[in-house]
Amino acid sequence: MTIVTGRHLRRRTFLRGLGTAVALPFLDAFVPAGRPWRQVAAAQSLNDPTRLVCIENVHGAAGSTAYGASRNLWSPAATGRTFDLTPSALSPLEPFRSALTIVSDTDVRPAEAITPPEIGGDHFRSSATFLTQSHPKQTESSDVKAGVSLDQLYAQRFGQNTPIPSMQLCIENVDQAGGCAYGYSCVYTDTISWAAPAAPLPMIRDPRMAFDQLFGAGGTQQERATRRQEQRSVLDFILEEVGTLKNSLDPVDRSRIDRYLNDIREVERRIQRIEARNLDPTARELPGAPAGVPDSFSEHVKLMFDLQVLAFETDMTRVFSFKLSRDATGRVYPESGVNRGFHPASHHGGREQNIEDFARLNRYHVGLLPYFLQKLRDLQEGDANLLEKSMIIYGSPMGDPNVHNHKRCPLFVVGGANGQLSGNLHLRAKPGTPMANVMLDLLHRLGLDEVEQFGDSTRAFSLSG
Repeated sequence: MTIVTGRHLRRRTFLRGLGTAVALPFLDAFVPAGRPWRQVAAAQSLNDPTRLVCIENVHGAAGSTAYGASRNLWSPAATGRTFDLTPSALSPLEPFRSALTIVSDTDVRPAEAITPPEIGGDHFRSSATFLTQSHPKQTESSDVKAGVSLDQLYAQRFGQNTPIPSMQLCIENVDQAGGCAYGYSCVYTDTISWAAPAAPLPMIRDPRMAFDQLFGAGGTQQERATRRQEQRSVLDFILEEVGTLKNSLDPVDRSRIDRYLNDIREVERRIQRIEARNLDPTARELPGAPAGVPDSFSEHVKLMFDLQVLAFETDMTRVFSFKLSRDATGRVYPESGVNRGFHPASHHGGREQNIEDFARLNRYHVGLLPYFLQKLRDLQEGDANLLEKSMIIYGSPMGDPNVHNHKRCPLFVVGGANGQLSGNLHLRAKPGTPMANVMLDLLHRLGLDEVEQFGDSTRAFSLSG
């Protein structure tokens, strides 16, 4: 039995210096001296809320078409625990199948048109329905209305004990003023997080802004600008505190601190390199994007994933929403091998080759997720790793984008959610099952047992298999 004998630190210990506040990763020193490690770690795990990430991608999936379903282009053919991911867009998740729960064929009816003026506006209300499962009010003014999103229900209960209750990240441009199209405010396409039915939350596109929020990098805008101009690191301001702390820790914790600080510095260096590369706006593939935003989609996504890992590791926040794309985006993803823009490719016209091409885009997007999952799996906290302590929801509120329907929408969950999800499971819903039924079950597994209805749910769809 291992007994912790070193210095005891509070979990909310920060290293501070000139506008910088760097939280610590999980250390043995957080366990009171003289206590059995496993006993304390087990007790802490019971009181350690699940880390939640909600990822939305737009435009549905190739597998939501009749042809795509027959070829299993999104999800596998077999249900249960002996499914084959090979032909599906989810094949990149094979190394993580033990943590993977797939739910096929649920519908997002709140994204459908209810009144004649709403017909055709699917792209401009869909994102607002993903985590709220509520029908947005059609308006181009400030009187927007949807519902409280799943991530915010969780943050309001379990995010208040962290320095940042929740963070909202995105990849595409946001905050376009006024109306977008079909009578809908652009805010409906700009965010997936709603703190209240009339309170959409802004999303952060620039990795620099997210980094500064996590590490308090510079107390004022001028201080931050000066530090960036001088190419100074946030770690430069805490060197003395780091040295003092390490002198009081055992070798294992010192090694953890070194690895963690190296991770912070590497993310910071990458942001600095991107900003330097983007000094010439005429050479950019994304004109008008903030300097910290990479032109490469995959580089941008991976950088945002790294920031989420650092946040979870330090318990700065337990809740992220992450919007990968903006509806009707024409962005081309060269790494996917498809040279058509995302939106044009989604309008496949029912042609088999076009549907296959769209499936390649789906696989490319899903294929970015293992980078994040492996990072979480590699980080140990007590007797569990961060993937076992997380719930990562990935889906779309659209089904077949060619006809703008919201049936048989893509959805899967990765992570153990602190023992609440067994993984290695594919479930297929009965026709007409609301996606909200799945989200109601997820809310219960997140600890919100008192929630009886979510969006247009009819009952909880059990993910127990």
